[in-house]
Amino acid sequence: MPVIVNLDVMLARRKVRSNELARAVGITESNLSLLKSGKVRGVRFSTLAAICRYLECEPGDILGYEASDADLQGPEPE
Repeated sequence: MPVIVNLDVMLARRKVRSNELARAVGITESNLSLLKSGKVRGVRFSTLAAICRYLECEPGDILGYEASDADLQGPEPE
C-alpha cells in the first residue's frame, strides 16, 4: 500500500504509550493497533484530528505516501 502510517514514530517522539493515546482519543487499543500497522481501509478525519491534537503534530507527521508501480496501473476492480 502506498500510504505509510508513521504513528508509532510519533508516539515514540512524544513518549506517549498507545493505551494512553487510545484513551485520550476515544478509540479502542485494538483499533489503534490496526491503524499503527496500516491494516485499516480508512480513518475518520475527526479521529485523525484528535490524534494530531493530542500528539501536537500535523497529519503529514503521521501519514506519508510512497509511490509504487501499482499506483500507475489504477485501482483494482472490486
